[in-house]
Amino acid sequence: MKTFSYATAASPGSAHELVGSDGRYLAGGMDLLSEMKEYIAQPKTLVNIKSLPGLNKIEQGDKAWTIGALVTIAELEDHAELKKVFRGLQEAAADVGSRQIRNLGTVGGNLAQHSRCWYYRQRDVHCLKKGGDMCYARHGDNRYHSLFTGNTCISPVVSNLSVALGALDAAVIVQKGGKEQRMTIDELYKEAWHNPEAHNSLEPGDLILKIEVPVQQRRSTYLSMSQRSEFDWAIASCAAAAKVDGSKLSQARVVLGAVSNVPYQVEAANQFLEGKELNDDNITKATDIMFEKVHVQTSNAYKIPITRTLIHRALMRLKA
Repeated sequence: MKTFSYATAASPGSAHELVGSDGRYLAGGMDLLSEMKEYIAQPKTLVNIKSLPGLNKIEQGDKAWTIGALVTIAELEDHAELKKVFRGLQEAAADVGSRQIRNLGTVGGNLAQHSRCWYYRQRDVHCLKKGGDMCYARHGDNRYHSLFTGNTCISPVVSNLSVALGALDAAVIVQKGGKEQRMTIDELYKEAWHNPEAHNSLEPGDLILKIEVPVQQRRSTYLSMSQRSEFDWAIASCAAAAKVDGSKLSQARVVLGAVSNVPYQVEAANQFLEGKELNDDNITKATDIMFEKVHVQTSNAYKIPITRTLIHRALMRLKA
């Protein structure tokens, strides 16, 4: 590992000053330190943000819940009241890695983590996402890669929480320079749809401060499928949220993970579900709309039936 400077920030403002243009923030470090060990990331400065005041709290408000970026994923998983109100978010948190990882990993880190594509993670491969001229996955082993892409990189988003928060219409508060900016989950990731080198829309020095989840009378759930039942990355995931009146849906949101560069949703499918009965035929039609722009790679067609099944199960669970 190459040498680097280390500093501890006392405030978000000082963190931004310390990190500069060639530093990185250190919270749980679950993703960053592994990148540094593999020489994928080589920051000149690590800025410890673990002690930033107020960012390690979960606060319940009348209109929204506020979740600090330094809240651990285990704390989300264990929060009894949050589980009652935002079941899908709690399920997504419980699905992250192992308990040891959840004890250290933070909400902000989960949202900002980088690609898990094995070509990107191989230090001797200069792939498209690292500024090269080729996405090796397109012509190589792409069994875990995207079905929906907006650029030539087919590395999928791997954040569980982004999928659940997208279904819940959450907002992410990001410090950009000396100002705070409010971003939707779509806005937080949209740059990755257009730019093959981007993991999200964060620029160097940007710092996630907190997440605001609006209080709504909506049910939510999260499901994923992986090769192993524990401690594995999702092959595909699905979060769904909606108001359910009897068997009719309103304000429905269906968001997919691990199948696109971004947490993937199709507004036309959400609109189709508005006011519809929650039954097999309507779910199938909504799923067909979501898959209209699917682009299958050489080895990942198997993801389609898995993802369609997750959508069906997630929506049907909203009736329970």
